[in-house]
Amino acid sequence: MTVTKYFFWLFLVSMPFWALGALSRDMILPGLPLSALMVVAPVLVASVATARHEGRAALLRFLSQSFDAHKMRGWAWFIVLFTMPSAMILSAWLQLASGANLPPPAIDVTQTLILLVAFFVAATAEELGWTGFATQRLLNTQSILSTGLIVGFVAAVWHLLPLIQADRTWSWIAWWALSTVMRRIIIVWVYARGGRSVFGAALFHTMSNLAWMLFPVMGSHFDPKTTGLVLLVYATPVIVFEAAAKHAKSNRD
Repeated sequence: MTVTKYFFWLFLVSMPFWALGALSRDMILPGLPLSALMVVAPVLVASVATARHEGRAALLRFLSQSFDAHKMRGWAWFIVLFTMPSAMILSAWLQLASGANLPPPAIDVTQTLILLVAFFVAATAEELGWTGFATQRLLNTQSILSTGLIVGFVAAVWHLLPLIQADRTWSWIAWWALSTVMRRIIIVWVYARGGRSVFGAALFHTMSNLAWMLFPVMGSHFDPKTTGLVLLVYATPVIVFEAAAKHAKSNRD
């Protein structure tokens, strides 16, 4: 299955979850409507495609990427674990410096551990699709930067209806989309340069969701504009480096 077909089926399979979010105003967590259950769609579509076109053995190899932490290089662990928490801390500092009134963080250890496990399971389901299937194939023909932009854009569009169902404004969604694309560029870069570990991509995704939910309070004061700009700064060295590498390769060819 091509990546284009994968994206088509991903959106098609996600439709029942979007309908569920439209029919009910219940929330799984603050800011997470029932349509967020679509997190199972990326791995579901990728698994069916892999089993159908490559067989059961290939499906097992595909799913085993969930446990490929051994492939991560040492420096990649640092990027994966600290990029999003540091971005959120810097975002909070910038909000306070600009005069925003943020409540003090209220972190419950037990609740945080439960969220960590839940978010990791959800992130693994997503990243097996986004990274283990789509990114892996795109990197065969596209640069790291192009792959990050493509997957980031599709992921942002994929989240659009759930964000609307969570009553986000269009301005909020636009800034969130910027942060999503910048975050995806970093994830693709760490994946491609740091050992090609799907576990690493899932852990990065987990830390992103956990840092958002721990932002005072339960994400209620999260500002996508500030975070988006911070992530733009974080991603800029990656963008510059990969653009230069692509240019150098073009000159050699």
